[in-house]
Amino acid sequence: MSSEEQTSLQEQQFMQKINAEEKIEPKDWMPEKYRKNLIRQISQHAHSEVIGMQPEGNFLTRAPSLRRKAILLSKIQDEAGHGLYLYSAAETLGISRDEMIEALQSGRAKYASIFNYPALTWGDMGAIGWLVDGAAIVNQVSLQRTSYGPYARGMIRICKEESFHQRQGYDIMLTLANGTSEQKAMAQDSLNRFYWPALMMFGPHDSESAHSAKSMEWKIKRETNDDLRQKFIDQTASQIEFLGLEHPDKELKWNEERGHYDSGEIDWEEFHNVIAGNGHCNRQRLEHHIKAHEEGAWVREALVAYNAKKQAKQAEVA
Repeated sequence: MSSEEQTSLQEQQFMQKINAEEKIEPKDWMPEKYRKNLIRQISQHAHSEVIGMQPEGNFLTRAPSLRRKAILLSKIQDEAGHGLYLYSAAETLGISRDEMIEALQSGRAKYASIFNYPALTWGDMGAIGWLVDGAAIVNQVSLQRTSYGPYARGMIRICKEESFHQRQGYDIMLTLANGTSEQKAMAQDSLNRFYWPALMMFGPHDSESAHSAKSMEWKIKRETNDDLRQKFIDQTASQIEFLGLEHPDKELKWNEERGHYDSGEIDWEEFHNVIAGNGHCNRQRLEHHIKAHEEGAWVREALVAYNAKKQAKQAEVA
């Protein structure tokens, strides 16, 4: 059997597993493009979790109560853990943590565009938890069924923790919306600024996405960008109404025939501009990450030295 015939057979067997809803595991044969697509998506997801800690960490000292501070700290710790799960899942595909971080810091790898918007008020902590993590849940619930085993299993715990984050954010917004006129105005302002960027988190229309079609075929993604975005629009409409706030989308209207809300068009020029590195906080986020990474180098070196010393002692005893 020639190498071309062998590859063709392997591809057929691979697709048979995919179509049978069997998980692809790290030691299984997989097309190189499948592996690279997964590395791109999982590492981007990991980078988003880690970069997303920055705007929230900035509010730890400014949370309005000890209870709010403890909850926010717990959430930030969760995000760090999510990044670690996801980096570990990506490493099973043959890429190192150092390679992924270098790609992030050099700008070759992306993270969710939402984190390049500034968090200006305490209301933004509510909007981020409710809208940003809410959008993440809509996307990530379907990823529990993604075709790559380590990614799917990691998403189970991540989704459970993200649901706590969403409730934390909505609780902040509910408290502000039912507070003083100034507090309600703060909630409205945060909603206005984060609603549209949250819709952009689902990515471009599927017809314009470079990866969507192949990801759907390989069942890395289980639902399209537009379908996921529609779920989020439908979900948040009633939540905004319950808060007693004004919906940012003036064109939002229930479509009885479709059974969904029709909505206004996203400013895709803004989306592509932020993705290209020209958002409000693109440079600030990466500079902060690079600084923290460099300042923490001695900790990583100490851990490596400690583990080497421990292994040497165990070998000596053995």
